[in-house]
Amino acid sequence: MASDLGAQPRQKLSIRVASTLRAQLLAGELPPGRKLPTENQLSEQFGVSRTVVREAIATLAADGLVQSRQGAGVFVVNHPTAGLGMLAAEMGSRVSTALNVLEVRLGIEAESAALAALRRNPSQEAVIQEAFFEFERLLRLEQPTGPADFAFHRAIAEATNNPFYVEMLDALGKRTIPCDVTSPFATELVQSLDYQRGLQQEHHAILSAISAGDADAARAAMRAHLSRSQARYRLRLHERTAHYAMTTRDEQ
Repeated sequence: MASDLGAQPRQKLSIRVASTLRAQLLAGELPPGRKLPTENQLSEQFGVSRTVVREAIATLAADGLVQSRQGAGVFVVNHPTAGLGMLAAEMGSRVSTALNVLEVRLGIEAESAALAALRRNPSQEAVIQEAFFEFERLLRLEQPTGPADFAFHRAIAEATNNPFYVEMLDALGKRTIPCDVTSPFATELVQSLDYQRGLQQEHHAILSAISAGDADAARAAMRAHLSRSQARYRLRLHERTAHYAMTTRDEQ
């Protein structure tokens, strides 16, 4: 196993380790309350570095499947049964799922914004603006902004006049906006008012570029918006890794 895994990039290795452990957890092979093998043991088992193991465990912790206890190690927490299959795995995921969704959205929505700048008609632009101002209204009332956020991005997709952009967002559904408190993929990192205000500033840059008919600026603004969201989630995952390293340091 060491030779098969060793040649791969570290990020890909941590994903594979996390996926293998997640499958064992959801299958009940590692029941709730069970202590995971030590960092050194997992490193030897998978033939990877301890850094890779830390990142994999941090992913599982972010997904709510394991919990680090200061000086005691990492323990399995209550999790869905294997009978729920793929749905259980999906609903258990938070930070890692958000990162995957944002990666897909980057590939779709940057070009969507550019096309909207070129193709939108007055009524479509008005719908984008309405969603923007609805987000602003909800923000002032300190209410969940997720529905308005999704409406904003969906209205941009509609303005491409290519129905497949809309279908892609509809397929993602609630996963599209993981920062909203009503999303099953929300995390504590991304629900503050300051975070929401930052999103709205980024939305304003996108809206302004589309209204100006500037495809390049719209593409760049959307890419910057989604890239910043990725960076925030990666920061959260790195914080989980650091927490895991600190809480397990004494047992090594």
